[in-house]
Amino acid sequence: MTDESLAPVAVVGAGALGCLFGGMLARSGTPVTLIGRSHVASIRRDGLRFESRGGATETFAVAATDDVAAVRGARLVLLCVKSTDTDAAARAMAPHLGGEAVIVNMQNGVDNVERIRAQLPNRVFPGLVYVAAEMAGPGHVRHTGGGRLTVGALAAFAGKDGADRRLLDVIAALFTGAGLEVTISDHVEIDLWTKLVMNCAYNAISALTGSQYGRMVALPEIRAVMADLVREVAAVASAKGVRLPDNLVEAAIRLADGMPVTISSTAQDLLRGRRTEIDHLNGYVVRQGEALGIATPVNRTLNALVKLAEQKAKAETP
Repeated sequence: MTDESLAPVAVVGAGALGCLFGGMLARSGTPVTLIGRSHVASIRRDGLRFESRGGATETFAVAATDDVAAVRGARLVLLCVKSTDTDAAARAMAPHLGGEAVIVNMQNGVDNVERIRAQLPNRVFPGLVYVAAEMAGPGHVRHTGGGRLTVGALAAFAGKDGADRRLLDVIAALFTGAGLEVTISDHVEIDLWTKLVMNCAYNAISALTGSQYGRMVALPEIRAVMADLVREVAAVASAKGVRLPDNLVEAAIRLADGMPVTISSTAQDLLRGRRTEIDHLNGYVVRQGEALGIATPVNRTLNALVKLAEQKAKAETP
């Protein structure tokens, strides 16, 4: 199996991360089609404007469309839509996606693979993104931090013939060739919950205060709130049979070292008057805590405040 066996690539969700990953693959020579709404007209007309972290801005042609039927013929699909749109996106792809196509779910949250598999029979691998990006303008993606990707196979859906590992090797090689640091994880369930911790710790606070990650962790009071929040998520994960690393609080605080000027995707959604993913982040922790009898007051508070801010932002956006 070669890298070419997973080309062409379709990116469903041409927002910041979709354009970043699609742009990196296209720049490395992989055939890519971006599928989305807001930016595809600009990309078709003017090309994708790609701004590397701390580097130059370049513009190059990438196929782009608003028609999800463009997944037809793709060997690899990167699902980059918001977690709120997972079910709808999977249903929309179903009539067009070939049975041999492989999906890498690059979304926030811990239950997206199960939701995709409820709609599609394809192999689906979680992809944990440790990269920050933003859309700086129409068709203009800016890489703001990070450069790592972790992929793996969930135990509940893992094959018994070694095919999953071979596919993961191909996926890793493809992204490594595009300039990312890629890890294949043997414990991706733990990684998913660890990533959820990071999202819960940063996204809501960044959104509610408009703060960059570095500014957040510089304030002792915010670090204390983040520590309490992390412990709540770890307690919920433990009750679900997922043992998270003991140094999780320290790891969460250190995350800002590599992304000091990043503001969260939740903050970006509020600025644009869009629905956030809070239901699949802090809200998910709250619901699971309720089901398991575990109190999650910090996550509950942040979830409620983001929902209120979301309503306000939507009402004020033209």
